[in-house]
This record gives sequence, C-alpha cells and structure tokens, in this order.
Amino acid sequence: MRRISRGAVLTVVLALLAGVAGGWLGSGRLAQRPAPSLHEMVHHELKLTSAQDRQIEGLEQDFAVRRRAREAELRAANAQLAAAIQARHEYGPEVAAAVERFHAAMGALQLETVQHVLAMRKVLTPEQAAKFDRRVSEALTNEAP
Repeated sequence: MRRISRGAVLTVVLALLAGVAGGWLGSGRLAQRPAPSLHEMVHHELKLTSAQDRQIEGLEQDFAVRRRAREAELRAANAQLAAAIQARHEYGPEVAAAVERFHAAMGALQLETVQHVLAMRKVLTPEQAAKFDRRVSEALTNEAP
C-alpha cells in the first residue's frame, strides 16, 4: 500500500475546509438581502389556510426529528474520520469506511429532505404549488429571485 504523507493529508483537509468555507460564503452569506428560506416563503408568502398551516407544521415537526438524527450521524461519521486520520495518517480502510459512512448519511439526509419538500407540496393548492416549485428550483440552482 502506498503511504500518504502527513503533509498531503493536511493539504487535503485544509482544501476541503477552504472549499466548504467558500461554498458557505458564496451561497449568499455575503449578499445584502438573501432570498427567504423555503420555510419563510411557505409560511409568509403562500397565504396558507389554517388547515394547511397545521398540516405543514406537523410535517415540519416530524422532519425536524429525522433531520436531527441524520445530522448526528454526520457528526459521528466526521468524528470517525478524524480518528481514522489521526490513527493512521494515510488513506486506508478506516478512512475509506469513515468517508463512506459520511456519504451514506449525507445521502440519507438529502433523500429525507426531498421527501419532506414533496410532502409539503402535496398540501398546497395548484397556485401555491407553482410558487413553491419556483422557489425550490431557485434554491436548487442558486438562481435567486
């Protein structure tokens, strides 16, 4: 097995952190007026009926529980990755397993998020759904209104 130097691992980790920071900043954090979140848009712009509001609130509460569990799994996978890198200082089976665990948790969170968004959409009228669809599309393509 080819050994990877500590410097190479450090470079990769720093590049990853820089990429995450750049993505976070570039995703609108520096903009003066970011687009409203999907949550804000649904509750403040769609003029929900009280029945719709109750249904969506229930969906949001259920999703919040699932999201917290997925986020805990992401944190655990990151801790596993940190421990594997610290123990071996090379890309080996332990690091690969931790990366795979993180990817699986991230994929599960994305799937649950998409399912949640689609469940909320089912509660909306066709007119509300059209506005909702535009906002979801903007969020997924970074095309601010």
